[in-house]
Amino acid sequence: AAGDLFQANLTACCSTELPSEGPAGAAAALPLFLQLRRRCPAPFSGLVIAGAAASGEAVISASPERFLQLGPGGAVETRPIKGTRPRQADPQLDADQAAELVCSAKDRAENVMIVDLLRNDLGRVCVPGSIDVPQLVGLESYPQVHHLTSVVTGQLRPACSWVDLLRACWPGGSISGAPKLRACQRLAELEPVARGPYCGSLLRRDWDGSVDSSILIRSLLLRGRQLRCHGGCGIVADSNPQAEAEELGWKLHPLLEALA
Repeated sequence: AAGDLFQANLTACCSTELPSEGPAGAAAALPLFLQLRRRCPAPFSGLVIAGAAASGEAVISASPERFLQLGPGGAVETRPIKGTRPRQADPQLDADQAAELVCSAKDRAENVMIVDLLRNDLGRVCVPGSIDVPQLVGLESYPQVHHLTSVVTGQLRPACSWVDLLRACWPGGSISGAPKLRACQRLAELEPVARGPYCGSLLRRDWDGSVDSSILIRSLLLRGRQLRCHGGCGIVADSNPQAEAEELGWKLHPLLEALA
């Protein structure tokens, strides 16, 4: 097929208003975050609040995806997610969903494509020969969904800082596409609503120089009483529109359910 992209992570947005009789803005952020954590526990959950109580803004995240981790000795890790299936209440059906995901040639190909992109990104700032893939397309299961996750590691060059690492890898490959620059250009043309903080990153830097950061997926943006969330799917040449729409629903449903 003709085209200028191998893959693009196309996203959609939905929004709602908080009830007029309840708290808004920053005052509503912590209760919403705790509610989301109970419903969607995730290893990279986070909350950022800015501004006045009623009119401020907040990013409320239940992200399962690590963007970049940098250890005090310069060890680098990124954990891209590509491939999703919903969890099932019946154990056998749930196991079948997980097995189908693991065996999906399309999902595995998308994941490997992003692994190659991230290996290239890390190669710009890591010691030559240090890039490794200790986990390629492994299954990770969360309360709401199964995911395919890979792990890419490297050793940061002594002359490079954590800022250099961020510049080399920004934005995350799993939420942009391949080739990355052209994917970002096309997504900016196609997506009717700006992503804002969504698909950005929450970052923590410790006193020893170590850094850990998430990809802001499964996240909510709160501005006053407006609550907004996004979801995305990796689109490739053989994507089925109905299947991609279903995947979008699997990702957004837990967020919306947590707010009910």
